[in-house]
Amino acid sequence: MKTIDARGTAADPIDYSRAEVAVRTDLPAAHRRAWLRLASPGTWWTGAERVAIAREVRSEASCALCAARRDAIAPGAVPGEHAAAAPLDAAAVEAAHRIAGDPGRLSKRWLETLEAAGLESGAYVELVGVVVTVVSIDAFCRAIGVAKHALPLPLAGEPSHYRPSQARDDGAWVPMIPALGATGREADLWRRGATGNVIRALSLVPDEVRTLADLSRAHYLPMELVPDPRARVGTLSRAQAEFLAARVSALRECFY
Repeated sequence: MKTIDARGTAADPIDYSRAEVAVRTDLPAAHRRAWLRLASPGTWWTGAERVAIAREVRSEASCALCAARRDAIAPGAVPGEHAAAAPLDAAAVEAAHRIAGDPGRLSKRWLETLEAAGLESGAYVELVGVVVTVVSIDAFCRAIGVAKHALPLPLAGEPSHYRPSQARDDGAWVPMIPALGATGREADLWRRGATGNVIRALSLVPDEVRTLADLSRAHYLPMELVPDPRARVGTLSRAQAEFLAARVSALRECFY
């Protein structure tokens, strides 16, 4: 698979000037930043491992095991091995494929099985963040009729292994920062006091919240403006944007 320099200096940088529709300039800029973060060492994964996770996200579509499980009443009833495209532990491959292709049927018991196989909760949360980045940008490309971007070349360095001291068991599958606990190094995660679980879900790995916020600023709204019904980005009204979001959510069985 072709790769590009994460800094966008190669022959095929992230650019939508040839798309069939006009694309706001903030969108390719946000996607370039996301690709740079994808290639960089994270909190629990190296840059090479993060790009490998991204490769698994894309390989899920051609994985025979995933196809069989999607057709099954219960995915866990279908044994087998994934058609892995990258050198990752089996638990990471399973997580990347299932989250990318069949997220509506994940369970806490499934996650506990991955943890027992060695996938630590922080590494799992970061993996979720990588999946979200790749799936959302790939879906955007499909929507405007352009090819998926080549994955970036991984950057050198080691993961930080940073864990926010405020993170705790707050009723979710993984530890989270409390709604009013975004303080100190995490004070920038949400700026209007309490926030929703959809944001807090990634807070065990604060940089993944930051990545989500940066993409959301271009794809949807700046997070601090979400409570304002008059806020909008681009040509759609807020009502139109929310209608589309609700329709996509229903079709994908994402009942948030």
